[in-house]
Amino acid sequence: MPWRSMLAVPDQAGPARVVSSESESLILVDEQDNPIGYKSKGDCHDGDGLLHRAFSVFLFNPDGRLLIQQRAPGKRLWPGFWANSCCSHPRAGEDMDTATGRRIEEELGLRASLQFIYKFRYQARYQDLGSEHELCWVYVGRTTDDQIRPNPSEIADWRFVEPAEVDRMVNDETAPIAPWFRLEWKALRNEYSEKVANALTMG
Repeated sequence: MPWRSMLAVPDQAGPARVVSSESESLILVDEQDNPIGYKSKGDCHDGDGLLHRAFSVFLFNPDGRLLIQQRAPGKRLWPGFWANSCCSHPRAGEDMDTATGRRIEEELGLRASLQFIYKFRYQARYQDLGSEHELCWVYVGRTTDDQIRPNPSEIADWRFVEPAEVDRMVNDETAPIAPWFRLEWKALRNEYSEKVANALTMG
């Protein structure tokens, strides 16, 4: 399958910068997404995970193709798996606009205007290394920038993919797809397609 192979794009890579750590402070939330405290990223992902605030970004180019990334091999959870354009967490004291902008620049070397689509809670365990347990805000946006500079500390590979190919990827249960990407893409396609189309038109 085409998404199983690695692309050699060293000339397009940005500098390898460490932009996250297990010690950074994340925002704990309740089921209604109300902040209830702070814990380190490491603590949030240990065991079955502590519910914390997160975000996922889906960036499309002018041709309507989705930017996807392969997670770096040094990632604690789901290393080497394919995921959506960008995903991370707001830190303690950080709002979503600041957090999403920061992370898109840190991972991809990009700036993008985003539109919020929906949020949901999910929990997924990766082997015996920990879990994601997140209240995740999902955004879409457009990028016209073809000068992507992925941070090798975060991203092993990337590509723009036609939506129909993304459908095939997420529907293949044997494909190395991050669980949140699978859940979010299906929701965007099946439940929020009109909202996504409107957001991309606005963007």
